[in-house]
Amino acid sequence: MITNEKRPSVMLVDGMALLFRAYYATATSGYIRRTKSGIPTNAIYGFIRYFWDAVQNFDPSHVVCCWDLGGKTFRGEHFSAYKGNRPEAPEDLVPQFSLIRDVMDSMGVPNIGAEGYEADDCIGTLAAKFSQDMDVMVLSGDHDLLQLVSERTTVIIMKKGHGNYKVYTPETLYEERQLHPRQIVDVKALMGDASDNYPGVRGIGEKTAHKLIQEYGSIEGLLDNLDQVSKSIRAKIEADLEMLHLSRRLAEIHCAAPVACALETCQLSLDEQAVVDKFEELEMKSLCHLLGVV
Repeated sequence: MITNEKRPSVMLVDGMALLFRAYYATATSGYIRRTKSGIPTNAIYGFIRYFWDAVQNFDPSHVVCCWDLGGKTFRGEHFSAYKGNRPEAPEDLVPQFSLIRDVMDSMGVPNIGAEGYEADDCIGTLAAKFSQDMDVMVLSGDHDLLQLVSERTTVIIMKKGHGNYKVYTPETLYEERQLHPRQIVDVKALMGDASDNYPGVRGIGEKTAHKLIQEYGSIEGLLDNLDQVSKSIRAKIEADLEMLHLSRRLAEIHCAAPVACALETCQLSLDEQAVVDKFEELEMKSLCHLLGVV
């Protein structure tokens, strides 16, 4: 068994973010790695390389992987067009959704998800719980998760290229954006989110949203001082007030999702034989060398 005995910290992994990143990193070249029987494995292979690089760099003692389970979420019930612009997952990626969970199981990493909620909500819920007792790291490529940054929770954003990260603390977030974590939600409420397909306030873009929240501190502060903003901005906000509040609910990570994970179940402790067996089954023995389990 390989076990980390250092100061406890937990890494919460945004599984879908890593898996999609790993898939497209190789699929764009036109080559899809497959087993001899034809099962696509390129996303799994890339996922493990990304995952293990982060583990080596940030050295967590505990790890949890959070997943979207598919199907309707509470956000879709609030706003039927939520993420309605997303294309279907590529055919070669679909079988890898369940296979990567099997791989994480073989590594002793819990897979966490909740019907009706997104991975972000599971991450936010577990971060709130674990940060009471230990340092938390969130690994993703999704800047929406910056709202979770706190004194005990850092958000690690994967950048372009292998092994490149931007680590956000309250200080580095403010230094880069002049925003506090809570204000990330308010900026998105005003400007909307094209990738998640909700509009915010029509006619207000990122720069204006950023400036308004910096100046007034929050949506509440802005609405209390609407008489101080320009007539055109005031008119836009008043015309879309309902959508502003709805967009805020859609942007905010729900930190009371029905998920739980006991700390002792997520200690990073590799059962070498289980890992070797799984990688051999998927014809990825080179990853055994990467993880040092040969």
